[in-house]
Amino acid sequence: MTASSNAYEYLDNVGPRDSEEARLAAVRRYRMVDQPVEDAYDRIAFVAGAIFETPIATVSLVEQDRVWLAACQGLPGVREVGKEPGLCASVIAQDDVYVINNAAVDPRTLDHPLVRGELGLRFYAAAPIRTHDGYRLGTVNVIDSRPRDAGQRQLKALEHLAAIVADELELRLMVIRSAAAEQRMRDTVN
Repeated sequence: MTASSNAYEYLDNVGPRDSEEARLAAVRRYRMVDQPVEDAYDRIAFVAGAIFETPIATVSLVEQDRVWLAACQGLPGVREVGKEPGLCASVIAQDDVYVINNAAVDPRTLDHPLVRGELGLRFYAAAPIRTHDGYRLGTVNVIDSRPRDAGQRQLKALEHLAAIVADELELRLMVIRSAAAEQRMRDTVN
């Protein structure tokens, strides 16, 4: 076995929430960060925004000191934001959908730069992307500059979209592992 396959086996056997280092290793194993936008994630962000009728929707991965936007609708050219102070980082600290109906009066966000700054964030809803082995890697979220209430059906749809992202990530990992196995076979033959 190669060192990289041992790392995959280790990551597969590490339990959920063992450490931030293990969570970050789980983020990296999918090789999504610093990659071009893939259509599947872009479509998920689009659908999230359409369900909530928000101008901004993203699929994000939370790294050590930044949030990588695997897809972003409504903020052209933006691919990453700082992690602190982070709404996405707050979402991955819990299992449930995170909702802020009016950020201008919510004590969690009163001084947040996205609320006080040019974006003028007022509404934010996000579902954590949970891997099959329990790591919360990032979020599917929707953002608006006006306050609003989210319906239970919308929030459930956001959870389902986050689960679809997790499924897509697992398919991606299967392809990565298959390509590595094929390369090992070629190396053995040569």
